Amino acid sequence: MSTAAHSHDTARPSIGGSLVFLLLSFPLGIASFVVLVTMTAVGTATAIVWVGLPIIAATVLVTRAAGHLERARVYALLGTFVPSPRRPLPEGSWRGRWRTRLTDSATWREYGYLFLLLPLGIAEFVIMVATWAVSLALLALPIYYRFLPDGVWHFPSYDEHLRWVTVDSVGSALPWSALGLLFAVAAALLTRGLGAAHARFARLMLGPTAARERELDELGTVPVAPVAG
Repeated sequence: MSTAAHSHDTARPSIGGSLVFLLLSFPLGIASFVVLVTMTAVGTATAIVWVGLPIIAATVLVTRAAGHLERARVYALLGTFVPSPRRPLPEGSWRGRWRTRLTDSATWREYGYLFLLLPLGIAEFVIMVATWAVSLALLALPIYYRFLPDGVWHFPSYDEHLRWVTVDSVGSALPWSALGLLFAVAAALLTRGLGAAHARFARLMLGPTAARERELDELGTVPVAPVAG
């Protein structure tokens, strides 16, 4: 078996790279979902009069290009190399090349990944914003509490009947700042964990299956991970 078959093992992503990746997944998920749904719907609806066939063909090409960009994004930000699972396009007629594109399961797994990127992106974005916002807000409380209304921070509300906690001095803010530090550590670990989980998902959807790996290995077309240095 080629050593390249094992070159895409999931690396331990950095916290910063994971955070950027997880935040970007939301807008990229929106873009991919809108583009693919629109092109698929229009192409399918007009295929009966042949107008939709070029649109469907363009959808396939967009899907494959976006899949390639996602593999590059996973490698750049999460440190996981995902080799392309696609069969090589045959030499010869354009019909043979399109037959390969359309019958290649890798194309449709990329299509599925791009659709799922939207719900995944929403979840990842919400989790990241919520955890980091709470952590940083508590951590910096000794600095900014004096700039709040009346120079006081109340939790959970400023309503006089819901003022369970009141912070009106540096001393009273420090315990909450310490809690924010603990939350920040937990948020960092969660960020790295979610980044690693997304990398495994990307490897599953955008990388070769075991059978495809053996097939590509026999053809001598398994991509090898770039060597840092």
